[in-house]
Amino acid sequence: MILIDGEQEVIKIKKLVLSASVTSCLALSGVATTAIAASENPNDWPQYHRTSDAWRFSPLDQINVNNIDKLKVAWIHQPGDVQMGLQATPIVIDGVAYYIGPNNNVYALDAASGKKIWHYQPELDEIVDEVFYVAASRGVTVGHGNVYVGSLDGRFIALDQKTGKEKWSTQITDLEKCYGCLFSSPPQLAGDVLFGGTTGGDQPTQGKIFAVNAITGEKMWTFEILEKDDPKSWPGDSGEVGGSGAWLPGTYDEKSDTIFIGTSNAAPDFYGAEREGDNKHSASLLAIEPKTGKLKWSRQEIPHDVWDYDAAYEALSLKHNGKDVLVHLNKSGYVFVLEKDTGEVENVWPLAENINFVKGINPKTGELIGRKPMPTGEETTICPYLLGARSWNHGAYNPNTGLWYTNAMEVCNIVVPAPQEHENIGIAGLYLGVSKLVAVPPPGKKASARLDARDPITGKLKWSIDYPLPGLASVLTTGGNLVFNGDPYGVIHAYNAENGDKVWDFNAGSGLRGGIVSYSVNGKQYILASTGFGSHAPGFMASAFPEIGGLPGGAALVAFTLDD
Repeated sequence: MILIDGEQEVIKIKKLVLSASVTSCLALSGVATTAIAASENPNDWPQYHRTSDAWRFSPLDQINVNNIDKLKVAWIHQPGDVQMGLQATPIVIDGVAYYIGPNNNVYALDAASGKKIWHYQPELDEIVDEVFYVAASRGVTVGHGNVYVGSLDGRFIALDQKTGKEKWSTQITDLEKCYGCLFSSPPQLAGDVLFGGTTGGDQPTQGKIFAVNAITGEKMWTFEILEKDDPKSWPGDSGEVGGSGAWLPGTYDEKSDTIFIGTSNAAPDFYGAEREGDNKHSASLLAIEPKTGKLKWSRQEIPHDVWDYDAAYEALSLKHNGKDVLVHLNKSGYVFVLEKDTGEVENVWPLAENINFVKGINPKTGELIGRKPMPTGEETTICPYLLGARSWNHGAYNPNTGLWYTNAMEVCNIVVPAPQEHENIGIAGLYLGVSKLVAVPPPGKKASARLDARDPITGKLKWSIDYPLPGLASVLTTGGNLVFNGDPYGVIHAYNAENGDKVWDFNAGSGLRGGIVSYSVNGKQYILASTGFGSHAPGFMASAFPEIGGLPGGAALVAFTLDD
């Protein structure tokens, strides 16, 4: 059982969970070369989600349901450091794979053999050893002849794509003054603008999104997520410590010249008495103009969030009835379908089966109906729990099947809200506003997990696979009618995308938390999986899934291809 009672209990939890070249003319023109590669070369995985629509779909079909039984290990690369596992999504361009291991170690590998081309090891500020969000990073971004890193000590860094030599490093935040203001996700490109948000939604900080010139590293703008000067939204000085960081990668829509990026929960997470109001722009999806940092529109999915329901997840871009829409999962277990140009609600549907924080959400307006009260000092069971109906690991959409494939879990938590003095929170402390917080099964049921295949617009279920432990890896789907997913035991699964029939698996030895991608080199298709269990999630979910606490760690990038 995980109980949180001040900073000492937070420390207990922390211990528990332990291509090639691009032409100079393109770089100077400010064109994001990753976007060009994605649209013109199906053999690459050039962006975090492969394309800016966040589909995590590879059109490659050499590996398919008819021959996947011949899939074998092609090569393995180990970064050496296994702290917090391997959480990255690899980037593959022109036969070179780029990925980041623990403590911001970056590698470029020959994607056909796994042979190291170069390795970059940064000199990180010693303060990174003190923060709660230790060691892990979710990836790098490649473009303009550079490999970009968001560092654990608050920097944006550009490395030469060919050599791995550091070109520039821009200090963005000061971790001694802003706890948790580090970059656990890779900054993204919007033309020649490099943007990203900080971690730290659960700490007494102000959420912000930063942008620099991708060529020079010069600072361009800072977007302050919290409307802290609006007393109706953030009364008193509550906005000074209101959390709400944008800690997952956003996407850039070139057609509308818009950045889409989600924000996290308000802080303190579960005690809202000191921040009465809607607390904009916490738990929101934002549309931002990349050159200026000005807000185009905002959709707050959970006004006055007192349940830790981040809206930081990926925004899937689709066409529906002639409209451009965004499909956006909130940690609350609800999926919001929004008009891409305005953020207006098209539909809202539940991914989670056990929801009690509200009686419902109006599918036409997004309005919360019948909020469940959480009296201070009293135990209340809230569903879903603080990790959501799914953790941050991403789903995948296949345009051939029209289905969205995502992991899901059914877990609740017992919460006792309590005031917390943020002035006394240490650098590794969390600003949760609770005297007790424990993950539990839904009332009268067992905690459960599954992989779903659903219509992303309506939520209609096509097929579902039960899992004994929640899948914490990002899903991949391909033109070969396949869906790949990983589990905490270390097994990589492949399913028929149409009906969910299992067609292949492989035991990698340590659980999956990062991304699975596909690419092709010299006419041969590969599947590339980040393996090695880690992150803080296992510690938070251990009381609901006790078996997860004893699983082995690790860190290895494993490539597969068809046996000749």
